[in-house]
Amino acid sequence: TGPDGASHHGMWDMSILQVVPGLRLAAPRDADQVRAQLREAVAVDDAPTVVRYSKGTVGPAVPAVGRIGGMDVLRAAEESSGAHRADVLVVSVGAMAPMSLEVADLLAAQGITATVVDPRWVKPVDPALPGLAAEHRVVVTIEDNGRVGGVGSTVAQALRDADVDLPVRVFGIPQEFLDHASRDEIMAETGLNAPDIARKVTALVAGLVADRVDA
Repeated sequence: TGPDGASHHGMWDMSILQVVPGLRLAAPRDADQVRAQLREAVAVDDAPTVVRYSKGTVGPAVPAVGRIGGMDVLRAAEESSGAHRADVLVVSVGAMAPMSLEVADLLAAQGITATVVDPRWVKPVDPALPGLAAEHRVVVTIEDNGRVGGVGSTVAQALRDADVDLPVRVFGIPQEFLDHASRDEIMAETGLNAPDIARKVTALVAGLVADRVDA
């Protein structure tokens, strides 16, 4: 949320809601998706639903280029010669979509292919996600929620349950009481910015390539 103090940053809500059996949780990425997912949530008549959106200025619409299961594909990995799998699957949560696309651009500049998907409904995990993840070498999740028990943790568990054995890197907010600050300031202080994330993912992918060469 905005500069409301350490007790009102809204950084644990998705973690808390993950433990509620049967609950469905939507995380719209832009104003168009808020309208669409609110309609979807109201239409659900067999479970409680929550639509989670960020406080602050509404950003531009982020169009999808495709759909896999119930997930919007925001960027499809470019084919690379001789590659059987794309390098990175970026799972973008809610308002993190513009940053996730920026991360993908920075990775592409390093020759790293990336798919970016917005699951839209982050609870339950979309059944198509493990299969999509298996087509990549690394899974990265980006969320403006605490790293403990959040969407990234849930995605990692879903991959383990589906026997998809891949490195998963979770980018989110550290579990601590953060000082009074604006959303942008908090994101910068916690390393939730595209250059920092891209640098860490590049190092991770480079390490996997080095391990494969050594093997």
